[in-house]
Amino acid sequence: MKRTFALIGLAGLLAMGLAACGGSASAPAASGSASGAMSGSVTASGSSALLPLAKAAADSFMNENPDVTVTVNGGGSGTGLKQAAEGSVDIGNSDVTAEEKLDAETAKTLTDHKVATVTMAAVVSKDLGVANLTTDQLIAIFTGKTTNWKDVGGPDEAIILVTRPSSSGTRALFKKWAMNGEEEASNAALETDDSGTLVQTVSSSKGAIGYVALPYLVNSGTLQAIAIDGVEPTLENTYNGTYKVWGYEHMYTKGEGSAAAAAFISYMTSEEFAPSIEKMGYGVPTKLSDAAVQSHQ
Repeated sequence: MKRTFALIGLAGLLAMGLAACGGSASAPAASGSASGAMSGSVTASGSSALLPLAKAAADSFMNENPDVTVTVNGGGSGTGLKQAAEGSVDIGNSDVTAEEKLDAETAKTLTDHKVATVTMAAVVSKDLGVANLTTDQLIAIFTGKTTNWKDVGGPDEAIILVTRPSSSGTRALFKKWAMNGEEEASNAALETDDSGTLVQTVSSSKGAIGYVALPYLVNSGTLQAIAIDGVEPTLENTYNGTYKVWGYEHMYTKGEGSAAAAAFISYMTSEEFAPSIEKMGYGVPTKLSDAAVQSHQ
């Protein structure tokens, strides 16, 4: 009888020890599968461009790990990075590197995880009848120098800029790769970092122009993506290096992050989830050509 009680007591102590060490949350296998036992919660915020993919990944991950809760919000890349650095969220989603939004010392506290690529496109209403612009024309429009579509081969229609706030990673990426570093004109009346709102605004205003991530155009029947110098903003052209307006989508953690956050990021970069990335209009980093990679180094 004493031996039986001793064994029961030992089992209880082992169980308590595992719980104290977080033994219920183990990272998935190196393949990125989320089949390991997992519990806890993950919070993420930031990039509106990455938001649809992060939400889809969260739903899929939670289906495989019912004891984990993953909550993803937008707010802009700058906000996500700041909150990750402060520790108020587990993951900061960003279209740009942490060094572009945070001071050097704060950026050093974060670990970068490249989970996808995202292609950005200038967009107008299909009713406008404009499908291609040169780089110079695009820059002139977004800097406010060109104010009527007739000056770039379109109808006699005033150009309405739908702009992004300074905290936006989408804005930073578009500025760098589409506008050669030029600063876009501000339009406080129509400024938003909500890509869904931007899509609705441009769709309903014939003279409007803005820019969004390619995933927001996958099922859009009302918007025209603008080719730049004759090159269309497609995933294929991003992979082969002919379309330049793209960037990596980053998930930043403070240090290595929690076990649950690490498992979620591992799942997003796994072979299992890769088909969903492309289906939604994002790119898989390993499919970039050498020319594409070198152009963004």
